[in-house]
Formats: sequence, C-alpha cells, structure tokens
Amino acid sequence: MEILEYFYIFTHVLLIMSLGWYLITNLQWYNYKLERVLFKHHKWQWHITYFAAPVVLFHLLPDLYFSIYFYLIYMTSFVLWNRKLDRSLVLTSRVKRFLGVLLFITFALHLLCILSESCHATAIFVPIILTLAVTYLMEKMFFISFKHKGKQRLETIPQLRTIAITASYGKTSIKNYLYHVLKRKYKVYKTPRSVNTIAGIVLDVNRDLPLDTQIYIAEAGARQEGDIEEITMYLEPQYCILGSVGEQHIEYFKTIENIIHTKMEILKSPKMVRGFVHESVPLKQDYDEITKFPDNLNVTMSNLDGIWFDILIDGEQQHFHAPVLGSFNAINLTAVILVAYELGMTIDEIKLAIKDLPQVEHRLQKIEAGGKIIIDDSFNGNLEGMLEAINICTNHEGRKVIITPGLVESTSEANILLAKEINEKFDLAIVTGELNSHLLSSNIDEDKVFVLKDKSKLEDTLASVTKEGDLILFANDAPNFI
Repeated sequence: MEILEYFYIFTHVLLIMSLGWYLITNLQWYNYKLERVLFKHHKWQWHITYFAAPVVLFHLLPDLYFSIYFYLIYMTSFVLWNRKLDRSLVLTSRVKRFLGVLLFITFALHLLCILSESCHATAIFVPIILTLAVTYLMEKMFFISFKHKGKQRLETIPQLRTIAITASYGKTSIKNYLYHVLKRKYKVYKTPRSVNTIAGIVLDVNRDLPLDTQIYIAEAGARQEGDIEEITMYLEPQYCILGSVGEQHIEYFKTIENIIHTKMEILKSPKMVRGFVHESVPLKQDYDEITKFPDNLNVTMSNLDGIWFDILIDGEQQHFHAPVLGSFNAINLTAVILVAYELGMTIDEIKLAIKDLPQVEHRLQKIEAGGKIIIDDSFNGNLEGMLEAINICTNHEGRKVIITPGLVESTSEANILLAKEINEKFDLAIVTGELNSHLLSSNIDEDKVFVLKDKSKLEDTLASVTKEGDLILFANDAPNFI
C-alpha cells in the first residue's frame, strides 16, 4: 500500500473521530437524548457545518481535494468552534467509552476495508451507528447495575430521611436554603450544584452520599413525563416539596397541564409522610398528608438588602428576615420553614438559621466590585423571577444595565413582556446570543439596546459601556449552543 493511501486512511479515521466528538458533545449538552440533538437543537447550522457538510464532501470530492478541504477548512474551523464554546465537552467516563469504542470500531472496519473497496461509501456512518448502538447497551447495563447498587446503599443508611424537591423554578434555591437551615441540627447532605436527573442522583448516591447522613435533600427535574416518577420511586422520599409551577420548558411539555401532571409525580412516593405543595398546583381534593403553601404569607419589604416577611404557623404570626434578594424567595423560604418545623426544629432555631442565610450563587447574588453593583441572576430563567429581579433593581438610583438572552424554552409573549419591562426600567440592555435578539431589540428603544452575538466579547463590552456607580444585572444566561 502506498504512503498516500495510508494518509487517506488516517484522514478518514480523523474525520470519523471529529464527527464522533461533535456528536458526543451535543449529546452531553442534551442529556444524551439523540432526538433532542436532532429535533430540538437551536443551532441547526452547526449540524450542517460540522457534520453534514464534511460527510457530503467526503462522498463528492476525490480523496486529494477532500483532504485539502478537511485540513485547511474543516479542522481549522472545528478547532476554533471548540475553543469558543462556553460549555465544552467534559471527558467523563461515558464520553471516554464512546470515543474509545468509536476508535476501535473505526480501526476494525478499516482492516476489513483493506480487503474490500466496497465499504468506502458507508464507512462514515457505519462506525458511528455501531458505536451509538454498542455504547447505548453498555450504558444501559452499567446504569441498571449502578442503580441497584445505589438503592442498596440507601437502604443501609439507618433512619435516613429523604426530602425530594421539584418545581418549574426555584428548586435549587429551596434545596440550598433548606440545607443551610437543617444542618444546624442534623447531619445533612444535598445533591451538588443543579444535579436533578435520575442518572445524576444515582451517581451521587453511589459516590458521594455519606453513610452517616440523617437527612438527604435531592432535587428532581424533568424533560418528559415519567422523569420525576422514576426519581421518586428510586429515592422513596418521606418528605416532598412541589414548588412553583409555570411555563418553564413548555417546548418539551407542550401544555401547562402536562407540566403540572409531571411535577405531581413526586407525590407518588410510597413512603411519603408529608408533602408540601405550592398553591399554583391544582389538587382535586384535600389530603391529610399534604400542606399547601404559602398560607397567609405577607412580604413586608423587599429591597437590595434582603426580604422581610410574615407567615402563620400553628395559628401564630411569625416574622422572618433573610439577607437574600427577591420577594419570590419568601415563597421558597416558606416551604423551607414548614419542612424544618415538621422535622423538629423550633421557630427560634429556624429564624436564627435564616437570618444568616448565604446567597445562592448566580441567583440574585449581589456583588460589589469596581464601584459597581452587580446582581448575578444568571441561573434564573423564568419570567416571574426575571421580572422580580428587574423590579428590585429599580431601587438603585444610578444608571442600570441589563445583560440577558431573554427567556429560553418559553413563549414569544413572555419575551415581549420581558422586553417592555426592560425598556421601561433600564438605561441599557445588552442582548446576548441570537435566539431572542430580534424579539427583544424590536421591543426596546433603539438607543437602549445592544445585541452581542459573541459572548466572548462581553467582558470588553462591559468595560467600555459601563462606569462606576452603575448597577449591572445579569438576567438569565444561555450557553452558546442555545
């Protein structure tokens, strides 16, 4: 075999591995759901540039011309694309298995192709399809085994009490607040960051849940019907919190009724002692084991120094102060207070814990730097929360700047409402990304809006357009694949 032929084989292998890298990157973004990568992707042009185009040109161009295109154009743009991603591929064990299997199958097929030239036309898709099939079966077997092992681990922890939390928005805040309150009296462990899928929870139980834990707090998220039920049946929580329900992820569930139905799956726990359900969730009847919240909540003040609110507990009005921003957090804290009280903490213990409540990162987190006030609300992606953040910022007497991609996985009407509020209350709006740029910019005064399509330039942009005394609100964030 000539040297040039070996070069073409190497190019072919590198092409397949590049396509595999692109595919597994997208799968990781979309929770390894192939249908979401194919039909829910917001940047379909990436599929054309980094997957479809090289496949088509591979079959149309002679080997020499394709190699020139591949190394000079495709690989250059592909490497630059990877470097610009704000959520690049994480080389987890699953990703390594995928890439390893793909490389093995690609080499195996090339050995067979040396004996037969007829495989050239299908050689790109065959290794990728085979790898998807093989790794799907591998991950399924690993997961079943891992899930069973985790279930056994849960059962070995004596007198473990589990609290499961779900909501359209606010569940991570509830989790973090509840952890801070309960840890004053109990040995508490919570799922890290925003881990809320069955796979993430199973991994957390097996790898990180301490065996001396008294209370385990887990949040449950969903992209489709049955997701929360699977988590609920796995954890079998004694205490369930069903928080605010709204149109978040409406593009997956289609209707608000489907969202409510899916969130209510958390109440199916066979070991549930008490469920705490937000008033936005319609229950067909009253249940002895379910407490609706917030009951008689009165927010007396909400500003850049925190929130003050009153709630009724056992017929007595109780007053609370928390150094966190957003009046909606009084609703989240009502659930926290009721659960902590149910678990045996006194009102005075709860008040002391809430009084020094830490801010949740990226959720109305107040930061002062360089003479500017920064409100980091980049993990808040619902309309109610974003409007509350905007309202809080109106207390600032200086110039107000907002950085936002708008609402993701929501309706056009919601984004128009958001844009009108921004236009009324902010001096400058920096719209990041292309997803909602036209919708927002057409509803904000031209002299107030600046569309920034490349988020890598945000720091330089802020340095040039903001000044000392400004308030800067980061309202929601979306990775650049959205």
